[in-house]
Amino acid sequence: MIESQKILLNQLKNQIENRTAIVGIVGLGYVGLPFAVEKTKVGFQVLGVEQNPARTEKVNQAQNYISDVKDEELKQAVESGKLRAFTAFEPISDADVIVVCVPTPLTKNLTPDLSYIENVTKEIAHHLRPGQLISLESTTYPGTTDEVMKPILEKVSGLKQGEDFFLAHSPERVDPGNKRYTTKNTNKVVGASDASSLAVATLFYAQTIEHVVPVSSAKAAELVKVFENTFRAVNIALVNELAMLCDCMNLNVWEVLDAANTKPFGIMPFYPGPGVGGHCIPLDPHYLEWKAKEFNFSTHFIALAGEINRKMPEFVRHKAWRVLNQMGIAPSRAKILVMGAAYKKDLGDWRESPAIEVMDDLLEDGAKVMYHDPYVPEIQVGDCTLSCVELTEATLKAVDLVIIATDHSQIDYVDLVEKAKAVLDTRGVTRHLNCNREKVTLL
Repeated sequence: MIESQKILLNQLKNQIENRTAIVGIVGLGYVGLPFAVEKTKVGFQVLGVEQNPARTEKVNQAQNYISDVKDEELKQAVESGKLRAFTAFEPISDADVIVVCVPTPLTKNLTPDLSYIENVTKEIAHHLRPGQLISLESTTYPGTTDEVMKPILEKVSGLKQGEDFFLAHSPERVDPGNKRYTTKNTNKVVGASDASSLAVATLFYAQTIEHVVPVSSAKAAELVKVFENTFRAVNIALVNELAMLCDCMNLNVWEVLDAANTKPFGIMPFYPGPGVGGHCIPLDPHYLEWKAKEFNFSTHFIALAGEINRKMPEFVRHKAWRVLNQMGIAPSRAKILVMGAAYKKDLGDWRESPAIEVMDDLLEDGAKVMYHDPYVPEIQVGDCTLSCVELTEATLKAVDLVIIATDHSQIDYVDLVEKAKAVLDTRGVTRHLNCNREKVTLL
């Protein structure tokens, strides 16, 4: 390492250790905003770049929109002057560390859409200066940091990674709604393709995260995250397929799983449902599946898991038909209340939620569909905009079928079963309750 490189590296390390480094965070969503607040709590000055003007204004007014952020902590960060948000990228020039937390969606053909990463990287490159660290946290396929970001940064800025600036990948591990594991106490994986970038990135994350796990490269770090989500997708697909098999065999899948999970070793609890949703599990495995094709390698488990999980909303639709037919009601004449629109209980996030697809299928059948979700006031289902209805005795008695699609904790399910005519429980939330079992059909 030449002397100028040592000076840049040591200067940045010193700034990080004494908390005088300015941290820029691009994307103030479910990953970026909690991360920003966490950094301010230990003294870092944070500049947030968020191109959604409404979000930027809310941050600057200390108005919280992320459930995992405490209102009082956001207020403290903003009122102390430690956190400011901008829609423009110019402030990035002042940042010593730049963390990228932008979406990585899929196209309609299930191929990676890296447009957010590419556009943000170009903007950063125009403001890049010697001595900065850039860390990508967005979930993506192995190779994105080195093969997409690095060439853009070097070409536009004329600077070199490991010599003039530092580049790393540290995948987010946010579990929305998890009260036990937060940004601070969730182990953090960090990888980079040069030793200097790895050292300074590891040091940066160690300032606010209890345990940092360095790996040998950015590619390895990228693969860690997509494997974690693929692991969940495959195991969820296994129990979803088991649910469909148990339905054919007239067995209770919940009884089978509850009994199997009493084994003290060699098994891990996973449960079926109406499908998979959220920002990770339905999407991220396809990033790995797509990348594998570059090596003429077929990821059979991933493809099959995705196929099975995508079948579940249709399975729920057919099961609803059967319940209605037993009641002598045609699907086209049915009134159905769907309990929950969010992809996960006790959250307001309905991205990729299987409940939306279930509702869309039922609307296509001609059913009158309404929903109740205490966390989601309005949703878009196909071409229809639906508003949350109140959960009242009159509502429950007016519908022919209640489908529990999301098992929010604050719902009184015993009362719901008592007042409803029939219930299709896709989450197994009623299976241990002392309620009228004759009204309930489990997935």
